[in-house]
Order: sequence, then C-alpha cells, then structure tokens
Amino acid sequence: MTMPSRLPEPYGQGSGANLADILERVLDKGIVIAGDIRINLLDIELLTIKLRLIVASVDKAKEMGIDWWEDDPALSSGARRKELARENAELRERLAQLEPAREQEEAP
Repeated sequence: MTMPSRLPEPYGQGSGANLADILERVLDKGIVIAGDIRINLLDIELLTIKLRLIVASVDKAKEMGIDWWEDDPALSSGARRKELARENAELRERLAQLEPAREQEEAP
C-alpha cells in the first residue's frame, strides 16, 4: 500500500504551467503593481512614497503609450545624438552672438 506524497510535484510535471508560460503571459498582457507608503507622526505626514511597477513587453508598453526609454539619452543612442545635436546648435548660436562683440572690442 502506497501513501500519497505530501510534497508538491516539481515544475514541468502535472497540469501546472511552467515559468516560461507564465512569463510569456505576463509580458503579453502586462501587469501593474501599485502601492503607497506613508509615514505619519502625530497626524503630521512626514513622508509619502508612491510606487508603480509595470511589467510588460516593449511592444505592449508601446501599445499602452509608454516609451520613455526612447527619449532617455542614457538608454537610447538616438536620443543621445539628438541631445548632442541640440547642444551643438546652442553652442554655435552663443558663439555667433559673441563673435560680433569680440570684433567690436578689437576694432581701433
């Protein structure tokens, strides 16, 4: 006579979904985790932290209108090039404004 085991079946056996399936579903649909932390002392609010976590694939995030990484120079080479081009244009403009003043100072 065999006794049923009290240990759960290992992943990949039985009818349970494996980790890859779960991850695929989460990335395909997306998941939002939100929470607030408040620290009060004698009814005086000292600190409030709002936490928002979105886990989704890049395609799903773009569908939801989330694409902040495309404009972040630290994460996107295209955004970095745009920032450098803007900075270069500003410096050229400042230089063009300073050149006539310098020429007037040097004129006898």
